[in-house]
Amino acid sequence: MSTSNLTGTTSRFARLVVNLALVAVVLVAAGFIIPSLMGYERYVIVGGSMSGTFERGSVAFERLTPVDELEVGDVITYQPPADSGLATLVTHRIVSVEEKRDGARVFRTRGDANADVDPWKFRLPQGQQPRVEFTVPYVGHVFMAIADRDTRILLLGGPAALICLFSLVELARLLVGLRHPFLQSKLQTQEA
Repeated sequence: MSTSNLTGTTSRFARLVVNLALVAVVLVAAGFIIPSLMGYERYVIVGGSMSGTFERGSVAFERLTPVDELEVGDVITYQPPADSGLATLVTHRIVSVEEKRDGARVFRTRGDANADVDPWKFRLPQGQQPRVEFTVPYVGHVFMAIADRDTRILLLGGPAALICLFSLVELARLLVGLRHPFLQSKLQTQEA
């Protein structure tokens, strides 16, 4: 196989890889932009308390629902009360709704994989609350990885290092080419 055929094959393969990567990026972007345009919010499931229903690393797509329409069995994402000791959002199933005399609704939740009901009761002061409509498994692992500092450095630094390496190789080829006897005789001819 000649060098030109090898170069042509390599070039076609490189274009194919770049095109496939671009298609993948566009599909992933569309997969997250389109649901947003349709009114969905996204949450990455980082714990295992809902295992069996959806697993750690899933992405939950949720739609804002009026609090008055929430009922037992709905899965919601909410901020637990301040005295719960949790500073992160929780995605759990509503197991009871208690109507108070003042018209307020008091909720209790439980993770499907948990034996016990969450130890707190809470109200939802906003008029709407995100309710899980569907989940996509595994995709959240990408977001959890990107949240890691070392992974971000690798994702940004790796391609930058490859670009630098390829630039250095091209520079070295150029410098070696200038030292080639044929090119030196051409340069001397042009100078004269």
